[in-house]
Amino acid sequence: MTVLKTSLRNFLAHKGRMALSAVAVLLSVAFVSGTLVFTDTMNTTFDKLFASTASDVTVSPKGAAVDDETPQTGRPESLPASLVEQVRKAEGVQAAQGAVASTSVTVVDSANKNVGPTSGAPTIAVNWSPNELRSVELVSGHEPRGPTDVVVDGATAEKHGLELGDELRTIAVDGDFTAKISGIVDFKVTNPGATIVYFDTATAQRELLGKEGLFTQVTADAKPGVTDDALKAGIAAAIGGDGYKLQTAAEAADAGREDVAGFLDVMKYAMLGFAGIAFLVGIFLIVNTFSMLVAQRTREIGLMRAIGSSRKQVNRSVLVEALLLGIVGSVAGVAAGVGLAVGLMKLMSSMGMELSTRDLTVAWTTPAVGLALGIVVTVLAAYVPARRAGKVSPMAALRDAGTPADGKAGRVRGGLGLALTAAGAAALWAATRADEAGPGSLWLGLGVLLSLLGFIVIGPLLAGGVVRALGVVVLRVFGPVGRMAERNALRNPRRTGATGAALMIGLALVACLSVVGSSMVASATDELDRSVGADFIVQSGTGQPIVPQAQAALEKVPGLDHVTEYKWAGATITDPSGRTEKADLAATDPTYVQDLRREITSGTLADAYGTDAMSVGSEYAAEHGVKVGDVLTVAFKGGETAKLRVAAITADTGQVDNGAMYTNVTTLARYVPADRMPHSLLLLASAKDGQETQAYEAVKKALAPYPQYKASNQADYKEALKEQVGQLLNIVYGLLALAIVVAILGVVNTLALSVVERTREIGLMRAIGLSRRQLRRMIRLESVVIALFGALLGLGLGMGWGTAAQKLLALEGLGVLEIPWPTILTVFIGSAFVGLFAALVPAFRAGRMNVLNAIASE
Repeated sequence: MTVLKTSLRNFLAHKGRMALSAVAVLLSVAFVSGTLVFTDTMNTTFDKLFASTASDVTVSPKGAAVDDETPQTGRPESLPASLVEQVRKAEGVQAAQGAVASTSVTVVDSANKNVGPTSGAPTIAVNWSPNELRSVELVSGHEPRGPTDVVVDGATAEKHGLELGDELRTIAVDGDFTAKISGIVDFKVTNPGATIVYFDTATAQRELLGKEGLFTQVTADAKPGVTDDALKAGIAAAIGGDGYKLQTAAEAADAGREDVAGFLDVMKYAMLGFAGIAFLVGIFLIVNTFSMLVAQRTREIGLMRAIGSSRKQVNRSVLVEALLLGIVGSVAGVAAGVGLAVGLMKLMSSMGMELSTRDLTVAWTTPAVGLALGIVVTVLAAYVPARRAGKVSPMAALRDAGTPADGKAGRVRGGLGLALTAAGAAALWAATRADEAGPGSLWLGLGVLLSLLGFIVIGPLLAGGVVRALGVVVLRVFGPVGRMAERNALRNPRRTGATGAALMIGLALVACLSVVGSSMVASATDELDRSVGADFIVQSGTGQPIVPQAQAALEKVPGLDHVTEYKWAGATITDPSGRTEKADLAATDPTYVQDLRREITSGTLADAYGTDAMSVGSEYAAEHGVKVGDVLTVAFKGGETAKLRVAAITADTGQVDNGAMYTNVTTLARYVPADRMPHSLLLLASAKDGQETQAYEAVKKALAPYPQYKASNQADYKEALKEQVGQLLNIVYGLLALAIVVAILGVVNTLALSVVERTREIGLMRAIGLSRRQLRRMIRLESVVIALFGALLGLGLGMGWGTAAQKLLALEGLGVLEIPWPTILTVFIGSAFVGLFAALVPAFRAGRMNVLNAIASE
């Protein structure tokens, strides 16, 4: 009880000094809690949606899959309308209806603007039926009654300013058709962001499936007292379950949940990873805080030991203070996490994924995990300072606060740091020499971990040399004030090293990702220059196949020399030894050899476009013992089985089309029926000599009615690639900003506690003539040099990681190393401003000290 009272008194007495550490704990816990609340809310949203739309039993085509809603044919798998009556007569069925749904559509308004999501959620076209009233309600107008009527969801109507009577054009694989908005519906549950359009059943069948009398699903509801499992068994007995996929409402919901689980898990664990980085940085702040508090209370702790306190009691007293800090920061962090989750929901809504606070889900595990993490991390971080406090002897009551570091400990630390750094460098070198990506990635991960630990351990020893070097460049120009700032930074290398290490971690990751991102862009640009001969590339940003009418419009453009189709055809391939595996063939026009320059190891690629011929990649050829002239048995998905002769083997060394197997589009058409023929995933085109500029403008004009596709020349394609990588890096930098903010708090805290520690010294300097302005400048310069020290270590370490990662990724085609020097220099210079910002409050407080009171301070 005495220990608790003492700890509580000390905690309250130093609450100002604990504040920034508490904020660090708060931010880290808030990020973890916010991530858990956000992902739980997304799960709740999808669960409600699946539950509201699922019938008791759903019958689908055998080949249909939850994640196969956009087949390359542009038409989903279908069922005959006669099946509805068969299901209706099954035992236990109260009602049965046919449904039509397709995601292979784009809907545009009268201004030719796409009214669907540009990424993420799909645009879904369905037939209107009583089933829809499970999840939506008609709030305006009437249901679709004929081919000229369409109903849209309220969120889409509001976002794009759509009203009753407005005309919409729907682009489907069998052609475009127009209809006027006859009604608007609102979802009874949250729609995560999809655009939904409803047509009458006959129109949906004709325009989306190619003809009437087809459905994509048949739904059935059970009679009272009949379970879903019993209903499923009855329907299976009536229609023959082997030819269809039958799912109960629970099974359909599970399948839908599994379909989105991958995306949600990636988001969840990525965000938790960044939260872990913030926790790691926060550890340095907490260690520094308690180390400085213990040093400042050396005399106080010595007096406690002199009057009878044991080492365990002193140790326990510091740990209880850490426990109180962890509890306060974690409780506030859990509460802040809920607010952060709401903010993330608003952010996602602005990006097209709608989430409602009505579905906000705070599971009991969220506060439990947040509190446990915050408290455990805080107590563990304070353990070493607590042990140091327990070792303070009663004689310390006779000395001034602050005991010099043990030289032996410094030598041991230096040896350990050098060993870890050397081991990390060796592992990174091994990663660059790896022959396969799998083992190499393990070496890379080990090298990153060991080198990071090595720099953290050796940081205090590096501080002396690095700070002196920075002092010559940055501080000496400020005269005596600059030299005093340098000496203050060197006064306690362990503290400077720990403070700089907190900033080092975040900036090392920034530098590493910048190197990898820049190398990705440079490698892709180099590969495009070397391999791609086509002038123009046409594709969808969401992976949709290109509808025939858009392809026909492109082929009519004057000034084009040729247009090349590029299709993916699923197949099962059997090699001469009888070994079978599934693969995709790239079915293209023979002009593809002009549009993409592939390195050939054997044969001639042009011969692969002959009758019943194909090519394979060098890796497939080596693994299966295939050579030019061998015949492969190719069973096309949805078609017949062919015997295709291997006419060429392509080298799997570049980034474009590695491992691709090529065959002629006419060969594919010979074995796959027209209604099962996949549409092109992209189109390549080349202009006639001297007409590139005019042809490019004509291509863009021809595709203007189809806004889901983008035409790019090589320069625009490179720029778009650069923007995509930049956007991804900006998201990562935004997440890393949390760790950097915590590191800045560490600098602020170190300076604030250092000012308190040097109160008497500051008073004496002021008494002998140091002005307030000079004092504030000294503290700001000290902060700047600490920040630059951390930045120098972090950027150097990160560039090393990025270089090793690029060398490893060269195995996958990332062959060009590019160091983004403008970014690196900007971050380094920005670190100086971070130091200035961090010193504002401590410098202001130091300048306001009363000189006499400061001199009298003990």
